[in-house]
Amino acid sequence: MAFPDHQFSSKDVEILQERTVYKGFFRMQKIQLRHRLFDGGWSQVVERELMRRGEAVGVIPYDPENRLIGLVEQFRVGAIADGDHWLFELVAGMRDGSEPAEQAVERELLEESGLVARELHEICDCWVSPGGTDEKVRLFCAIADLSGAAGVFGMPDEHEDILFHVLPEADVYRALEQGKCNNFATVVALQWLQLNQEKLIG
Repeated sequence: MAFPDHQFSSKDVEILQERTVYKGFFRMQKIQLRHRLFDGGWSQVVERELMRRGEAVGVIPYDPENRLIGLVEQFRVGAIADGDHWLFELVAGMRDGSEPAEQAVERELLEESGLVARELHEICDCWVSPGGTDEKVRLFCAIADLSGAAGVFGMPDEHEDILFHVLPEADVYRALEQGKCNNFATVVALQWLQLNQEKLIG
């Protein structure tokens, strides 16, 4: 059986009202809408809260010659409740308006790791949590020389304090299996790398 196409499109959604209830670094909206149902009818009017974050990029730096992987470690306010305040993650950041994804990757790589990629391989586009935010992240693998690249990076005016780790790939994959890399985008990128690294090495 072939994988199905979506049977609905934007014409099957009616936006009745949108209002901004908070605007800071991000924007929160309340949206009233109704949408087509799988049984052929229409839903009742429902209200949803939506955080408008926009588009982001994430990149896993990889050195195929030396079998090294780069990960950043930084404080994350969203992890406070779990006790894991500092997370191991991809190099990542928000795209500036209509900035091309590849340009955003190059900028974030330089800011968070000091690296310049020799090659960029696109992994995928992922919705972060579409039940409550419109954020979409495009993931990449950056081929680069990681020897001697570790250090502290980040933009002080953005209150960033980022430790860039350069680690043997076997250690990173072990940490992934042990749940030490528990950011979803990082998990996706590392699993992609596990599946595709022999092509990158060859």
